[in-house]
Amino acid sequence: MISTLPFGSTGHASTRVIFGAAALSEVTQDEADATLEVVRSHGLNHVDTAASYGEAELRLAPFLADHRDEVFLATKTGEREAEAAWVEINKSLERMGVDQVDLIQLHNLVDEAEWQQAYAPGGVLEAVVRARDEGLVRHIGVTGHGVTVARQHLRSLERFDFSSVLLPYNFPMSRNTAYLDDFEALVAECAQRGVAVQTIKAITKAPWSEGAEQHAATWYEPLKDPAAIETAVAWVLGRPDVFLNTVGDIHVLPTVLDAAEHVFANGAQRPDEDVMADLERQWGMAPLFV
Repeated sequence: MISTLPFGSTGHASTRVIFGAAALSEVTQDEADATLEVVRSHGLNHVDTAASYGEAELRLAPFLADHRDEVFLATKTGEREAEAAWVEINKSLERMGVDQVDLIQLHNLVDEAEWQQAYAPGGVLEAVVRARDEGLVRHIGVTGHGVTVARQHLRSLERFDFSSVLLPYNFPMSRNTAYLDDFEALVAECAQRGVAVQTIKAITKAPWSEGAEQHAATWYEPLKDPAAIETAVAWVLGRPDVFLNTVGDIHVLPTVLDAAEHVFANGAQRPDEDVMADLERQWGMAPLFV
């Protein structure tokens, strides 16, 4: 069984493994339906998607028609201006066939110019606050990639009382001391303020090498050995204050979910530094963001 944790101050106890619906971006409806049954069989009660994830919102619609009350539903807008974001939020609701989402997130808000635009008059923040005030969304979060994201999230928390943050976290990235320092500062601030911390890219092996045969639908190369995946998952879940958002490939997903179940069955013990260093060497793991 996959453990739950309060999702910040939202009042929802989310499974510590969150289904990342980016995996549904380019699949058929039959594939999506089968994948969501796998997700349900593992007891996941939190689904994270985005307007920019291809057909994912549409693929979720049949599942949500029957199971909306079983899941905490999150999506994202990548727009930076209020008017465009308002249109996108309403389109997301229409595509998923729902009247409300539990969480709307400012998607990949890292670039400085976009960051300034988002919080300026007429920026996306106005649209998501309006959506919350009008009952279209319940909570507001912010997400991002790259090595400056934790620092930017800290700045975002100074601007607005977000309910959640989302950012990369895996062993190779922890080797970057500047990133890790920012990450730890962010997690500490989130703990103090009751903000949920979602992590992505848990099972990253490395960026795809030039000319490599791409064996997964992800934009990076994931680990594919089940034991290696379980070790990488255990490293993230062994930290009790974060969530793990799953991989963007429906074929790798079951291995990640099985790994998470094994991790919790074994007490969510975090592998030590030597184990992780061996894993890194054996599989040629490298930071995705530098």
